[in-house]
Formats: sequence, structure tokens, C-alpha cells
Amino acid sequence: MKKISVIVPSYNHSDYIEACMDSIYFQDYQDIEMIIVDDNSSDGSIDVISNWISRVKNEKTSFASKYNREKDDIERIHHHRYNRSKRKIIFEINKENIGSTANYNKGFRLASGEYCTFIASDDIAHPQLFSTLAEPLDKDEADFTYCDMFVVDDQQRILREFKLPDYSFERSFCDWYLCGVATLYRRSLHETYGYYDETSAADDHECYLRFAMNGARFKHIGKTLYSVRSHDQRQVGLHAPESFDKLLEESKRLTLKAREFLGESG
Repeated sequence: MKKISVIVPSYNHSDYIEACMDSIYFQDYQDIEMIIVDDNSSDGSIDVISNWISRVKNEKTSFASKYNREKDDIERIHHHRYNRSKRKIIFEINKENIGSTANYNKGFRLASGEYCTFIASDDIAHPQLFSTLAEPLDKDEADFTYCDMFVVDDQQRILREFKLPDYSFERSFCDWYLCGVATLYRRSLHETYGYYDETSAADDHECYLRFAMNGARFKHIGKTLYSVRSHDQRQVGLHAPESFDKLLEESKRLTLKAREFLGESG
């Protein structure tokens, strides 16, 4: 089984990051390296992460296991709450804010897994995300896999299900960017074709288009295995109107670049 490195870029998501980290820790995939990189948060995120790491090491819980009739006692089994094997956790704190894309890249440069991805610190990875996305990589059917997702609000209500198209360069990059955010890919793609462009307003779109234009094999898995947080009520950071407009303009440019790559126009 190949190790998966999961980058968790943290910045002022103290209300959400603990659930995000739990969702990664409790994956049914065995070998996971979590690399949490906090970009000098000011909202208590650093304490939340530090306390979570401490609980991973020490916290216990229990469940009712057997009714003892003679003692009229319900016996409980006590065990460690965080009981997965082969979990490596790295926590880095930036002394100053370096920006979201540079923060991703710092995490990826620390990664040692053969496969890698990042999970936004306010999102949730469903338990079978990595085991499902890793299978085509293990079989050498693809270099990059992605799946469908729910869009949820802060109460975890499902606002919609985002079903992505099966992969083709035309549909996934020439029509619009349609690879989503629930991804897993070979870390060697970064080593060969570079990391995320820190000057790009649409850093994942630009990076994955670069992979595709250099021949990386993409595969869509038609299962919903991820919940991405809606920002409709929290339009800050990347999702502030001005920043999001820049992202859309950059994605327009990248879409035209993909069409030019295929010799199309318009």
C-alpha cells in the first residue's frame, strides 16, 4: 500500500478544522501522512490544532459492551479514540502569513507519500475517499483521480450534489474547469512539472491543466466522497467578491489556453 500525503492548509478556520482533521484521520485507507500548515492564524486555530494532536495521542472513549446480570452492571470497553495505525502527523506554523498558495506548496515540499492531495481546512473527506481514489493509481490506470462532491452549509445540510463529467481534456479543461477539489494524484507530477503557481488566482486549475497538457492521465470516479463547504454566507479570503472575480477571470484565461492547446478558437 502506497503512503498518501494529505496537506491541510490552515488559516482562520478554527470552527471547522478539527472536523476536517478527524475526517482525514478516520479514513479507511491505512497509510496516511497528514501535513498541517498554519499560515499564522489569528483566530485560535493553532491552539485547536495543537489540542487535537494531543488528543490523538491520549484521548480515550468507551462503549457499552455487555450486561452483567449478576452485578446488574453494564460493562464497558475502554479504548483510544484515535486508534488508527500508520498515521503520521506533521504540524508546521508559519511565523508570518505567506498566502494560501505558498502555504500549500510548503506542505507539498514536506510530503513523502507516493500519492498526495490537499484538503481545505473547512471541508470534509468522506471515509472511503482515499481508498477509492487510490485504486486506479495502484492499478496504473491513471496518474490523477477525482470524484464528485456535496456542497454543504455550516449545519452540514446538503445544498446540492456536484456530479462531475467523466474525464476528457475537452470537457474538463476546454469547456470549463471541471475536475473539482476532491483529488488524489502522484506526487511525482509535482517533481516533474512543478508545484502550484503562487502568482495564479486559480492555482489548482492552473496546476492541473499543466499536468494534463504534459500528458498526465486523469480518471473520474463517479462517487460522491467529499463535502465542500459553501461560502455563500462567509465571503472572505479567496471567496471575497473581489478575489473570487479574479479567480473567475483567471479560469477564463486558462480555459482559452486549453482550447488553444487543442488548436481551437473561441
